[in-house]
Amino acid sequence: MPEKLVIIGSGPAGWTAAIYAARANLEPLVFAGRPKQDPATILPGGQLMLTTEVENFPGFPTGVTGPTLMSYLEQQAVRFGTRVQTDEGQTPDVSNPDDGHSYKYHDCKRVDLSCRPFKVIGEDNSVIETNTLIVATGATANWLGLENEMRLARTGGGVSACAICDGALPIFRGKEVAVVGGGDSAVEEASYLTKFAGKVYMIHRRDQLRASKIMAQRALGNPKIQILWNKIPIDVLGQDRIRALKLKDTVTGQVSDLPVGGLFMAIGHTPATAFLEGQLELDKKGYIKLADSYRTTTSVDGVFAAGDVVDSVYRQAITAAGMGCKAAIDAERWLVEHEIE
Repeated sequence: MPEKLVIIGSGPAGWTAAIYAARANLEPLVFAGRPKQDPATILPGGQLMLTTEVENFPGFPTGVTGPTLMSYLEQQAVRFGTRVQTDEGQTPDVSNPDDGHSYKYHDCKRVDLSCRPFKVIGEDNSVIETNTLIVATGATANWLGLENEMRLARTGGGVSACAICDGALPIFRGKEVAVVGGGDSAVEEASYLTKFAGKVYMIHRRDQLRASKIMAQRALGNPKIQILWNKIPIDVLGQDRIRALKLKDTVTGQVSDLPVGGLFMAIGHTPATAFLEGQLELDKKGYIKLADSYRTTTSVDGVFAAGDVVDSVYRQAITAAGMGCKAAIDAERWLVEHEIE
């Protein structure tokens, strides 16, 4: 018998969808993904796994770490009957969030949406059939790829890819921080950071911003923003916390150090849609295109999408969770409509 619902992805959207689906007795099966270097693949737990302090998720007045929050969501989903596909089987014991995982998540290699029931192909080429599918694979931030950059991002050392998520944290208040990028998103991040940081450097590899004219003027006219033209970071300096960036001039080749207390990447995101192999309609940025902006329906009937894999605007844990709720309800209603029990 085919599964009633398979969920691909294990960020806030995926686990919230699983919670709602499990409580509706759909017994969802989750493919959580496996850690990889390729940004176009599924990251278990989503981008919150790189966030040490989450202060803006409702229900946690004193904050919570990203990994702990994701562990709580997973526990809640499993409690109501969600099954998790792992290398060892299904439904692992996740009763203690502080113990870490003794099992390995299993990944989805590809899907076949050309016929019903849909087929979800695992890493080991195993095939699971399902009547409905929720894609909640997220979008990963683009990084420079510097070794210390990623180490400090994982350990809470002052490197982030989301100013709205992390910019208000005490560790950045009053500090001089840097934003890498020159598009509209970079200007938005830099402008937001001026509310908290003492000074914001925008580091751009060219001699003019890629941002729209009105956004560029916003950056140029802000006294707390200084744009460093024709510069690229070649190293992130600091042991426990970032203390400086090593910059290289793209014109002269000169290398210099820029003391900063924070680094924010704003060079775009890559939605994790490569495994779909073009079977769902995407927008011009590569995000899954929804057939109805008020729902989570996609170009294939019975396939739903939620979270950052469809959202290039907000990219917040709470908005992703809300979309996960909608996707589960949409999937349940689809199954009822098609009299599938």
